[in-house]
Amino acid sequence: MFFAFNLLAPLLQVSYCPSNASRNYERIMMRLISGTFPSVKLRDHNNPISKSPNSIKSKTCKTQVPISPSSSSQQNSKVSNPKSWSVYLILSTNEPIKTYVGITTDFARRLKQHNGEIKGGAKASSAGRPWICACLITGFTCLSQASSFESKWKIFTRKLPRRKKEEEMSQSEALLQHRKRALDKVNDSLECSHLETDWKIETR
Repeated sequence: MFFAFNLLAPLLQVSYCPSNASRNYERIMMRLISGTFPSVKLRDHNNPISKSPNSIKSKTCKTQVPISPSSSSQQNSKVSNPKSWSVYLILSTNEPIKTYVGITTDFARRLKQHNGEIKGGAKASSAGRPWICACLITGFTCLSQASSFESKWKIFTRKLPRRKKEEEMSQSEALLQHRKRALDKVNDSLECSHLETDWKIETR
């Protein structure tokens, strides 16, 4: 290294000037050092690397996903206005006299469907119109809860033995009494303290 410095000494004397002496000396020494120690990197004084403020900010900025007001309002409406399911019992007023059990979130609209006023009524309710509400049970928080209750009510209705109808008892009253006894069985088999049962037609 000392020998290389002696060879470059005349070059230093020729290119020496007061303003560039320190810079030229530093550049030549760094080249000598880098030749001896390859791990040392040269620093280019003519082309300094500078980072613009925009490039620095671009790394620190985080991408934000815009949320539309409509989507947020729909989520809030779903939370604040949950569907309330109900189980209903309706009775036909014309022949054949029969009852029907179903579930809905809008009983007034569903009754219109059964009576053929609007589309969507069940085929089983096409005969015996008009139908009237006999019993309405509210307080179900989800579809599966209401469906389970409806299914058990229908099962107990089929399994319970039918009592002999009294002479003064009408066909509709006998059907409602049978449905009511089946409903009592459902209440005994499930937790129904949160439900509210409203009989629209009185039975014995």
